[in-house]
Amino acid sequence: MLYIYVDKLTNRLGYTINLIFKDLLQIDYMVTTSKEQFCAFEGAKLSYSENIIDNEIHIYPACNMMFETSIFSLEIDYVFEDDIPKIFRTYGDGNVLGFDIFCATFYMVSRYEEYLPFIRDKHLRFSAKDSIAYNKGFLDKPVVNIWAEFLKKKIAISYPNVSFHTRQFHFINTIDIDQAYCYKHKGLYRTLGGFAKSIMAGDFKDCIKRLKVLLNLERDSYDCFDYILNIQTKYKLKSIFFCLLGMRTEYDKNISPYNTTFRLLIKNLSDVAEIGIHPSYYSIEYPQEIASQIKLLSSLIHRNIYHSRFHYLRFSLPQSYDNLISNEIEDEYSMGYPDCIGFRAGICTPYSFYDLDKDCETKLRIHPFMFMDVALKNGMNLAVHEATEKINMIIDEVTKVNGELISIWHNESLSNQGQWKGWREVYEKQLKYINENK
Repeated sequence: MLYIYVDKLTNRLGYTINLIFKDLLQIDYMVTTSKEQFCAFEGAKLSYSENIIDNEIHIYPACNMMFETSIFSLEIDYVFEDDIPKIFRTYGDGNVLGFDIFCATFYMVSRYEEYLPFIRDKHLRFSAKDSIAYNKGFLDKPVVNIWAEFLKKKIAISYPNVSFHTRQFHFINTIDIDQAYCYKHKGLYRTLGGFAKSIMAGDFKDCIKRLKVLLNLERDSYDCFDYILNIQTKYKLKSIFFCLLGMRTEYDKNISPYNTTFRLLIKNLSDVAEIGIHPSYYSIEYPQEIASQIKLLSSLIHRNIYHSRFHYLRFSLPQSYDNLISNEIEDEYSMGYPDCIGFRAGICTPYSFYDLDKDCETKLRIHPFMFMDVALKNGMNLAVHEATEKINMIIDEVTKVNGELISIWHNESLSNQGQWKGWREVYEKQLKYINENK
């Protein structure tokens, strides 16, 4: 067991200690604010205070963030040393890590920087380019996991008898269904509009293809669910399908949630995989839409809905997460960037959402994703072979720390047609690489 001394135990500090030592390092620990009890304890000890108390492992606070309840701009000292990117560098005597791991961890996982003023992108989202991880060059590293492993090594050196449990790497295959079908089940007006648009663009091949699909002479290119399920069986994947059920808008282009074929598709998928809600684009402005969409999806599969990922990854902290909590969502999968790959919260392990406005830990579990098809192709403009190389690098980072790897693909991108020609190969190479290295 590890005995931990702190001058003051706050909600922020208690949450972060639990994340590092229970969730990541899986070590037994106790926390005290009594110097007398701390000195009397014979065994592994660590302190987080202004001064060393009893020749223990010591971590010096870089600032007062862990002892505050307010949110304010911070001066963050960055350094790359010990082959590790470190934020909240400290200079106190005896600080074994060289930085404040508690401030650094809390800053990353709470998404502290997303509560501060920032310029939103055209979809009102926080941009990767505004993050400290992007600007300091460590977005492609699960730094929170790496920091925890660094601390583990220091503890093991000082206290060889301390035992740690080891987390196991695992992979979750997630598929977003933004448009279940490319041509079919769109209704008369949308179908005629599609023909007209193709004719005006001189794209007569698209007109012919659309006609063949509508006449059942050719399979709809987005209808590749048999392929996805066959792959799931082949690699014995845990999969989650996130279904967009919002009514049609400029950014919500799925077919009607009341279409019989679409409803049957969702029911069939629910027999072999988990189903999650994909809250529509405007649910950020109209949170009541989340409740109605969850209710509709639940009625379709006759099960409660516990998983969610926002369409367009369009969410705002903490309001969007609070809305999910009020609708009894337990697991959230939006924590990542739409135009970059990497580790938005610096972590590849599920963790509880900390509401900075309310200054408390919540029951909502955040499952960060590492890469998405659209980010690779459109955000980073990568060719097929380049995307595979980038994906493998991310997989390597997650496997090093035995994390949870989550990818996002769409049935559209797995159609292997049009702009997504060749990307099915990227998907399969990703799965093969995971299978060979896990």
